Amino acid sequence: METSELLKKVRKIEIKSRGLTNHIFSGQYHSAFKGKGMAFSEVREYQYGDDVRSIDWNVTARLNHPYIKVFEEERELTVMLLIDVSGSNKFGTQKQFKEDLITEISAILSFSAIQNNDKVGVIFFSDKIEKFISPKKGSSHILRIIRELITFESINNETNIAEALRYFTNVIKKRCTAFLISDFQDDGFEDAIKISSKKHDLVAIRIFDELETQFPDIGIVKLKNTETGKTLWVDSSDIQVRKNYNIWWNQHEKYLNDTFMKSGVDDVKINTNQDYVKQLISLFKKRENRY
Repeated sequence: METSELLKKVRKIEIKSRGLTNHIFSGQYHSAFKGKGMAFSEVREYQYGDDVRSIDWNVTARLNHPYIKVFEEERELTVMLLIDVSGSNKFGTQKQFKEDLITEISAILSFSAIQNNDKVGVIFFSDKIEKFISPKKGSSHILRIIRELITFESINNETNIAEALRYFTNVIKKRCTAFLISDFQDDGFEDAIKISSKKHDLVAIRIFDELETQFPDIGIVKLKNTETGKTLWVDSSDIQVRKNYNIWWNQHEKYLNDTFMKSGVDDVKINTNQDYVKQLISLFKKRENRY
């Protein structure tokens, strides 16, 4: 991509993301995420009405009187974006490709975080960790992230969400808010997401295309797996072929829903043909109401 074309794309996404952040997302991001991180401040004597879960049992045993830990809101959070750059995101039959939608959503979340004085970092992953950008503040840092989102080309095409979550858990020691943005064409990550969600405030944003939800009857077609590179001729007019695909899709949907629920991870599904603004606002409001 030539420099002039890149700058135009960066500027276009910057303008759109800043506009949405300033007018729509800023306040709701703050109430949904800001201040949820708590830092230890001091211990004091237990008072009637205090949450017994905050009792410091070591101090209580030593002084033979109940004491509790006092926490205060952390004014600065770290936001991590775990972005799936595998081959399956180079697909879209509606308004845009999945990878383009991921870029826009990532940019909006980044600007929302920066506007709330938070640091932002990124992990690009396929079936390997492709790139790690350390969390920092500032407009220049955000613009670097947007440039990477637009131009980044992964070395590998397959997906390993468990590997990305393990890396994230190991490299980010302090509790943070993290957005796992993927089409989730993977499984076997239930243990890894449970561990990550216990340590961090993890949110799953699933991107999908309407054509992926069912196999259309369009005759004999040649299909290519963008992650493995394998091709296959399929007779889509065969009702059993379409039925088997629907069974697989529904089973995978159940796996994802069960995994998110059991690990306590908030999630939202966004179609490439949907207004993602409404979906994100719905996610933020759900969190705001809960807390």
